[in-house]
Amino acid sequence: MTALVVVLALAAAGLHAGWNLLLKTSGDPLPTATRSLAASAVVVAPLALVAWLLTGHRALPPAGWLVLLLSSLAELAYFLFLSRAYRVGDLSVVYPVARGTGPLVAVAAGLLLLRERLSWLEMAGVLALLAGIWLVRKPRMNAAVVPAVITGVFIGTYTTLDRVGINLGSPWLYGGLLWTLIALLLAAWTRGVPLRRGHGENWPVSIAIGLMMAVAYGLVLFALTMAPVAIVAPLRESAIVLVTAWGIWRLEEREGAALRLVGAVAIVAGIALIAV
Repeated sequence: MTALVVVLALAAAGLHAGWNLLLKTSGDPLPTATRSLAASAVVVAPLALVAWLLTGHRALPPAGWLVLLLSSLAELAYFLFLSRAYRVGDLSVVYPVARGTGPLVAVAAGLLLLRERLSWLEMAGVLALLAGIWLVRKPRMNAAVVPAVITGVFIGTYTTLDRVGINLGSPWLYGGLLWTLIALLLAAWTRGVPLRRGHGENWPVSIAIGLMMAVAYGLVLFALTMAPVAIVAPLRESAIVLVTAWGIWRLEEREGAALRLVGAVAIVAGIALIAV
């Protein structure tokens, strides 16, 4: 069972890394993300509807609808700031900073809102995360770091909201509605926004990204039904090292390459310590 969990989590990591690479290299990330969410919603929504009907079709209470709306707005902001970061910065900076900031936000929410306390391992994880983010953004601050950090803030926000939302009613109904609402919000936001010169509507790439998003999310959920988050989360976030290495090697983001790799490893180590 553990071997299967490892395979599922690593496959999800590879898919997550892949769609971020395609989004970064698309040349116009926000319209590409909009088309991708639309394409994936066409697949996700019907499957979620069928699963909801087969599992007792529990309704969402009013609190569930509120959490759903707040989470979809956080996801909208996530895509807006992620696209902005990819337009102005390197993949090997944006991805690890954004993914590393998310767990920090979750920890902060636990401390401030839920009055949780950190163990020594969790404290070490937080320090590793901070050190990793600091190293990745070296050797100099650039325009991508701020939107990448804000992206991470919204990752932590929607993750926290979704943990609440899926327990308020049917997780299938919540997930299907959430995916569809994000697609609609992105479409409304980007309506009338002109494409960047030289970049047309590349639907094959957008569809590929959308399917990779949906499959990666499904694999993580499936893995979590068989193993605790302490095992799944660090394996999934190994994508941070993959993306950083790919950006340095294939996209020739060579400035501060060694520090970025060390920082990426520190971020994954920090996530592992927090998850444990």
